[in-house]
Amino acid sequence: MSSQTRISKAYKTARRIPFNDHSKFIIFSDCHRGDNSFADDFANNRNIYFHALKHYYKEDFTYCELGDGDELWENIDFKSIFEAHQNVYDLMRLFYNEDRLYRLVGNHDMVYQNQRFVEKNLYTYFNKVTGKEEPLFPGISFTEGLVLTHEETGQEVFMVHGHQADWWNYRGWRFNRFMVRALWRQLQVFGIGDPTSPAKNYRELIKVERRTKKWIIDNNNIFTIIGHTHRPRFPEPGEIAFFNDGSCVHPRSITGLEIENGKISLIKWQISTTEDGTLKVIRILLEGPQKICDYKTD
Repeated sequence: MSSQTRISKAYKTARRIPFNDHSKFIIFSDCHRGDNSFADDFANNRNIYFHALKHYYKEDFTYCELGDGDELWENIDFKSIFEAHQNVYDLMRLFYNEDRLYRLVGNHDMVYQNQRFVEKNLYTYFNKVTGKEEPLFPGISFTEGLVLTHEETGQEVFMVHGHQADWWNYRGWRFNRFMVRALWRQLQVFGIGDPTSPAKNYRELIKVERRTKKWIIDNNNIFTIIGHTHRPRFPEPGEIAFFNDGSCVHPRSITGLEIENGKISLIKWQISTTEDGTLKVIRILLEGPQKICDYKTD
């Protein structure tokens, strides 16, 4: 199966939801939430992420997480991740309870394609205070793709993790997971990264982007958003409609895409120092806002 066929499969089997110019979405990916150990890349930005997500909850955004939310290569089970970042999952549960949470699978949480694994780990959690199993994300399911369809124009916004364009991280994810657990996790403390990861291997990154662009062009320049490479992308109207939300494991910052008022923006959240020495989390607009309809191809 070629990368083009894999992306097409994700598009055809995607969950489809309507949206309009009053809809609001925040799109993050590649959080890689871990167990708060030395190998947990998310731990450095967890306060930034939590503050940003809390802002979007209060502002009535819908949260779309485009894969690799949970780091299930380095960590054998979800329980240790949940216990390390329970405040984050409590907040995500609020989104879910209001039908404002959509999660896709990525290569690092590909195991979520197994619905039995999802039921066992994500439907409930053990509350140590009450001593009982309580609801977490009851009934949740993961898909490879998500398509937003505009109620008036019919324009589609296709979201996918992006590892479909990367054979090693799609077909070979079990082998890569083994290598990460057996070798790369230990070497990470010395600053040695996994060479199969496009986020840490420029040649692999370029391959993923080139294959994804080809699919977009071959499919009438469909508006497409991915993660996976950790490299933010925000094209101008008239260019290939290929967006990337970046990641939540940048050094000292997280990036994402906002959709609001029929427009899309690339944003960054980071910690800033005020003149009196106070630290605070701030939002920075990097690109946009740009009308989504400006990328429509007739």
